[in-house]
Amino acid sequence: MQILITGCCGFIGFSYSKFLLNKYKNVQVIGIDSIDNYYSTSLKKKRLEQLKSYKKKFVFYRQNLKNFNKLESIFKYKKINKLFHFAAQAGVRYSFIKPQKYIDSNIISFFNILELSRKYNVKKFFFASSSSIYGDSKKLPSIENDITQEKNLYAISKNFNEKFAKIYSEKYNMKIIGLRFFTVYGEWGRPDMFMIKYMLSSKFKRNFNLYNFGNHRRDFTYIKDVVNLVYKVSNSKIKKNYDIFNICSSKPLHLNKIMMLLNKKLGKVNILKKKRDFADVLDTHGSNKKILKLVGKFNFTKIEDGINNLVIWFKNYYKK
Repeated sequence: MQILITGCCGFIGFSYSKFLLNKYKNVQVIGIDSIDNYYSTSLKKKRLEQLKSYKKKFVFYRQNLKNFNKLESIFKYKKINKLFHFAAQAGVRYSFIKPQKYIDSNIISFFNILELSRKYNVKKFFFASSSSIYGDSKKLPSIENDITQEKNLYAISKNFNEKFAKIYSEKYNMKIIGLRFFTVYGEWGRPDMFMIKYMLSSKFKRNFNLYNFGNHRRDFTYIKDVVNLVYKVSNSKIKKNYDIFNICSSKPLHLNKIMMLLNKKLGKVNILKKKRDFADVLDTHGSNKKILKLVGKFNFTKIEDGINNLVIWFKNYYKK
């Protein structure tokens, strides 16, 4: 069996690729990533080194997903059973600084992957969406059929993906499943994500910008839980050709609580308290009832345990 994963050098893409390579003996993971410089390419290359250690079980293509013809050359010669599209331009505030990147990476590239999956009869197509599409919903927890209220260009690009995927599924009878990730944290995370950015501020004695005075709540979900849930969804019998699932712990926490837990491990950080940014969603809190109905009972990692694992990895990775 051949499984294609886009964004295999990114946080979730790498973690899921490694999970599959450990899980199966007779599966080949085909990884695609452009290794762009949105954040440290050295981190992405370190992830890639780990995946390449699986030798023939892992095949890598460094490729920009905007290039349809070069992408097609991969699809032509590989019989792809499942595809996980995790590649995207991340970042909420950054979407107002470099909006073209979100058009290129999150819209054009998504269409290319979707169209090639149709053309070459990929059996199951899974793609990363985001909790950001719920915006500042007054109705919490957010459920999958809520009306979306996007507040930034990143969220809009993810909503576009969902709408495009739904039409393709209906028109071409494709099995397409959207995964709305909430605030994923854990080992090998991006340096611009809240927890790791906070830890980097502690290590290198940097000021830390805290928006809305830390009163935001986020539905933090540990990376290993995310990976396991994606795996369970991908191997479940889903009746609908097109469906969407929240991937979340459904246990939102204030950022001030997270900083308190990190301070116990690292020491305090010099915080610059700032007003709420226009692009910021106040609270994220997803319902996971739908996904748990599909996959059954699931034991989520306690936030204290997840943070402990993250800190151990962080101290080892950033020890220099």
